[in-house]
Amino acid sequence: MKEAAFPPDDLRPSRKLTAVNSTEDTREPSGDSYEQLRTQALALRREGLSRRQIRDRLKVSNNELLNRLVAGEPPPAWTRRPHAKDALRSRARELRRQGWTYDRIELELGVSRSSVSLWVRDLPKPPRRTREEASAIARRGWERTLQLREEERRRTKDTATAEIGSLSDRELFLIGVGLYWAEGSKSKPYRRVERVVFVNSDPDMIRLHLAWLRLLGIGNECLVCHVMIHESADVRGAERYWANLVGIRVEDLRKTALKKHNPKTARKNTGEDYHGCLMVRVRQGAVLYQRIEGWWRGLSKAAEGHAPIR
Repeated sequence: MKEAAFPPDDLRPSRKLTAVNSTEDTREPSGDSYEQLRTQALALRREGLSRRQIRDRLKVSNNELLNRLVAGEPPPAWTRRPHAKDALRSRARELRRQGWTYDRIELELGVSRSSVSLWVRDLPKPPRRTREEASAIARRGWERTLQLREEERRRTKDTATAEIGSLSDRELFLIGVGLYWAEGSKSKPYRRVERVVFVNSDPDMIRLHLAWLRLLGIGNECLVCHVMIHESADVRGAERYWANLVGIRVEDLRKTALKKHNPKTARKNTGEDYHGCLMVRVRQGAVLYQRIEGWWRGLSKAAEGHAPIR
């Protein structure tokens, strides 16, 4: 015999018994009873009672009935939960009444489109804007986006800068070796020229290279510097700039190398920040170059143990 799909009647919970034991009447009042109940509900609402308190006081368990009984009477202030965006909502409604569009409000308040729609959708729509107005709003929106991106980019860079802190002599030494091998001149198997020559347009790169040379005991008296720049740029200003950065006189610079101006390939690095490149050469640097090459070989071998190539 198959087992019954449902429990027998004598094991089922009795709904009739539950209804009898309940102290709340779920039946819908009618006529005078409803009007009397509504009058009591409104009076309690005006006294400052919440819906739950009114429900318990009048023994009304039907939520739909309770809503009808207190309809039209605003809830007391103490029952209203504070919202963090109440001020933004009020401002959004104020701007909408002034004729602002959703995108303008969104841009002004820095909130989402869905929030703006939720707050102001019951207010009348502003007149349709012209194409010029739409373009101006879109342009302001894009400018604001670019501004936010730039602020985020700046924060990321500032955070990364703070992570470096100070450098020990060994750290500066290792960095200087890697920097030179990346940017400095190197001897080739087909052309052996063992010279220590570093050329760069980035003043920070030049400063780091000079700090590294000083760590090695090489002062300005051992250096030969000259500027390389386009002839159409401010040559004299560039010479003063680099001489001041190195800490030498302009007269101590070797003859500046000028690059001919070609109108067909006009350079983009123009303006006050363009100073050309500075070449820094160490006098009689053959032995130093050999040591740099050896230092780099040692660094590359040491790195193999940290991150082996598979």
